[in-house]
Amino acid sequence: MIKSHNFQFFPYHLVEISPWPLVLSFALLNLTIGAVMYMQGYYSGDLILELGFILTLGGMAFWFRDVGNEATLGGHHTKQVKKGLEIGFILFVISEIFAFLSIFWAFFHSSLSPAIEIGGVWPPQGITPLNPFAIPLLNTILLVSSGAFVTYGHHALINGNRKNTLIGLELTVLFAVLFTFLQYLEYANASFSISDSVFGSAFYCSTGLHGIHVIVGTIFIIVQLVRTINYHITNSHHQGCESAILYWHFVDIVWLFLFIAVYYWGGL
Repeated sequence: MIKSHNFQFFPYHLVEISPWPLVLSFALLNLTIGAVMYMQGYYSGDLILELGFILTLGGMAFWFRDVGNEATLGGHHTKQVKKGLEIGFILFVISEIFAFLSIFWAFFHSSLSPAIEIGGVWPPQGITPLNPFAIPLLNTILLVSSGAFVTYGHHALINGNRKNTLIGLELTVLFAVLFTFLQYLEYANASFSISDSVFGSAFYCSTGLHGIHVIVGTIFIIVQLVRTINYHITNSHHQGCESAILYWHFVDIVWLFLFIAVYYWGGL
């Protein structure tokens, strides 16, 4: 009888069947439907939105757990696998750049040549823009500082300084949470809404999309912080941590463009 052996003659990891892509797809669909129902004032829209948010966070958490186990406990992330993950994540960030590029295109299309329907001026008549030197400036300081701290943690990680790595990641998470809270306060006290002409639409679509990225980036950093605490991240094994740091720098840079274009120049 010929016995079959499960030999693998290539360095790439063939992932096992996972329920999380399907679960997360339905969770995101639930989140989108809930958001539309909530914005349109439908009954129980807020509950469906909250359910979608919880399911999305849960799916992300379990998916991150499985990928972490593959890398740390299974030893499946070879040099070639890590290279593929790096290239894939860079392509993902490039796609995000083009998503924001479309938002900025819409903003400048409307602001550089204001239509007669909004009075031919920018900001439109009746709109009182936010003071860029209040919460937006404070948020800029917080986000730029968080970028500095995550870089500090990155250099400490490369040099094998675990204590300073944890300090850098913890301060990054703290500043990110403060940023999100201040942006919530900004939205709650704004004198205009997303339905107030193209200015409101452009403002909330751009800053809101960035806010979602901040939340996702914060979760990404928290996952790396927990993995570092559990000794899953080392100076020779930190692909996930570097991806999270790259994503956070992307969030930082986008905010600088938002502050200059939308808050400062767009509010003049």
